[in-house]
Amino acid sequence: MKNVTDSFVSLGHWPSAGSFGFNTDILATNPINLSVVLGVLIFFGKGVLSDLLDNRKQKILNTIRNSEELRGGAIEQLEKARARLRKVEIEADQYRVNEYSQIERDKFNLINSTYKTLEQRENNKNETIHFEQQRAINQVRQRVFQQALQGALGTLNGCLNNELHLRTISANIGILGAMKEITD
Repeated sequence: MKNVTDSFVSLGHWPSAGSFGFNTDILATNPINLSVVLGVLIFFGKGVLSDLLDNRKQKILNTIRNSEELRGGAIEQLEKARARLRKVEIEADQYRVNEYSQIERDKFNLINSTYKTLEQRENNKNETIHFEQQRAINQVRQRVFQQALQGALGTLNGCLNNELHLRTISANIGILGAMKEITD
């Protein structure tokens, strides 16, 4: 905290003849820069992020509604299948002597196919929900990263003088060259 106070106090010692300079005390300027960047990100990114999340939420809710409708259709089919099963059981009592085994196989196959259909639709619903959630999360991450990067670049471009900018570029080129040598 003393460094932050000293940075503001030191402003009074600078010549006031219209000159401009940079405070190179990194401990004093870094919290200020970070607070400005965070303030800009929060101020400008909050509305965009909120709208993006609301839209994504509506899409997910619509997907859930559609999945519930499909589930309702599957339950209706299950009820129809159960009604058909009851009918088959009545016929099985009538034909028990001659065709008992065939009717039991039909009943078993009908139940299995209905349950498989219902299970498959439930799995599809869960996969769709999971996919939409992951897609929403990835889009939010990408959007926040882009906004943070734009804010950081804007801050850097505003704070760097030509000499410091050229030194930073040279250092980054050196790092990339070293990384390329390591990968080769």
